[in-house]
Amino acid sequence: MRVEDLAAEQGIPANYLTQILIELKGGQIVRSQRGKIGGYRLARPPAEITLGEVLRSVHGRVFDTPALTDGRCPIELKEAWRKLQQALDETSDAITFQTLLDSRESKSKMYYI
Repeated sequence: MRVEDLAAEQGIPANYLTQILIELKGGQIVRSQRGKIGGYRLARPPAEITLGEVLRSVHGRVFDTPALTDGRCPIELKEAWRKLQQALDETSDAITFQTLLDSRESKSKMYYI
């Protein structure tokens, strides 16, 4: 998909979207194609791309806190922050883009009783 088309569809500036796509390309989540019919596409099937991968490509850690490197932070609190960080990593890695697509498709269906 072309950056301009995707930016217009999502209502965000094309320059901002380009920066995100560059990060995603570095994370091997999207591929770019040059030329007249160029644009970006997923590098792998949606079932092989996790929300965690995308978040780490764009933001770094899924969850981070300065408390983990603060020498004044009590060890008990650091351990709680680490557990939270691990839980968020595991949860975001369990959500694939195929899961998101399937969820969206099932909500668009209307059932009458």
